[in-house]
Amino acid sequence: MGNCGVGFAPVAADRRDWLIELMEGVEDIPGAALTDGIEWGWETFPEYLDDLQQRQWVLDLGAQIPHGALRAYVMRERALDDANDDDIARMADLVEEALDGGALGFSTSRTPLHKSIDGELVPGTFARNEELFAIADATRRAGHGVFQTATHHADVPESFAWMRNVAAITKQPVIFNLNQPDYAPDLWREDIRLLEEAQADGLNVLAQVSGRPVGILESWSATVDPFMLCPTWGLIGQLPEAERLAELRRDDVRTALTTEAPAVWSDFIASITRTWDKLYPFAGEADYEPDPSATCGARAANDPRTPAEIAYDHLMTANGRGLLYYPLFNYTNHNLDHLWELHQHPHTRMGLADAGAHCGTIADGGMPTFMLQFWARDRVRGEHMPLGWIIHRQTRQTAELYGLLDRGLLAPGMRADLNVIDMDGLSVELPHLKGDLPTGANRYVQRAQGYGATICRGAVTVVDDAFTGEHPGRLIRGPQADRR
Repeated sequence: MGNCGVGFAPVAADRRDWLIELMEGVEDIPGAALTDGIEWGWETFPEYLDDLQQRQWVLDLGAQIPHGALRAYVMRERALDDANDDDIARMADLVEEALDGGALGFSTSRTPLHKSIDGELVPGTFARNEELFAIADATRRAGHGVFQTATHHADVPESFAWMRNVAAITKQPVIFNLNQPDYAPDLWREDIRLLEEAQADGLNVLAQVSGRPVGILESWSATVDPFMLCPTWGLIGQLPEAERLAELRRDDVRTALTTEAPAVWSDFIASITRTWDKLYPFAGEADYEPDPSATCGARAANDPRTPAEIAYDHLMTANGRGLLYYPLFNYTNHNLDHLWELHQHPHTRMGLADAGAHCGTIADGGMPTFMLQFWARDRVRGEHMPLGWIIHRQTRQTAELYGLLDRGLLAPGMRADLNVIDMDGLSVELPHLKGDLPTGANRYVQRAQGYGATICRGAVTVVDDAFTGEHPGRLIRGPQADRR
């Protein structure tokens, strides 16, 4: 927990709502669900870990100290401003305290895509190097801790200067998000060159790589749909689902929504809702490498309907729960060949599978299963990856990154954590919205099939894809020693 610079510790009582608004904006988690669901029992980060220590789950979890919460705690209402020397010194002390208490690392956000619910960039987006280096020195003093940054893709080459310095100070991993944006489809090659250069210089800078496009799922009940800024949607969009679907089944409503000009909100929203040549009707359980001929725009070339009508009609399938898929990153070339190449690279790590975040736009909790199913078995438009390599990527490599050397291998003395998998029966279902968050708020879920058993800490938590009721999971406090 605590990715991308957002989280809930440390926190002063008068900053709780502010952190909820920050999380709601950055990660698309309903603020009402957070307000209703969080049981505040801490102020400092060590107190937060102590609170987690008392709980149990079906799997282990760890936490990072996030830059946004740290700034809000130290700087209060000045959290979005430039930090002074006293602020920086206090933040560094608190990072060291958090790492000494068991945090696995520190995270920050430096991308303009991350904003609070009121449109403000997250705290630390433009933090000066002095602030980053002071936090790096705190990590050095603690002796462990990953430094994670969510960096704007276009800024990655320029950011290497400060990331190299942080890695030199901490002697610990520095990791950033590497994706392929449409505006710079070959930038990833330069990122890899800089990674190799840093590693050759003894600096442990790494890149997190997704297993598939960073894709936005659009539906009538999701955060985003192609008609969300149309005048008619403003009249029906907030109706209860059954009433809204009844309206959407009317011919006059279909005509209005498919012909109205949407309001101008932002270039980003316009792109993800109205780029018909990048919006795909989504139907298959692993439909993440679709042919470009399948977009709404391409289909309209051989269909009497307009792209908007094709999108509308698909959203009405499955009793009004049809999905559209917009591959935001990693699909400029209309294939996943560059991801295949990136996943072979020794200085990348498997990541960016949002699960629990972006509740109404992204459903990547199923990505670990997808990796096995798609890349090792089902891909038809390019090369596969060896099954053993995919497993290694998602187990030992990830564990080593965070210093969790007691797990990720099947060996005597190691943690008894494993999955028993039916590779022939392995599948992921179509994502769907489920209103099971506090207050009944929606989130996308995508269940998997094909797990004969899941074992955590020697306890069987899943049998034949169903939970057993066992809760062996505990808080991980800091690095763990190799037990062999």
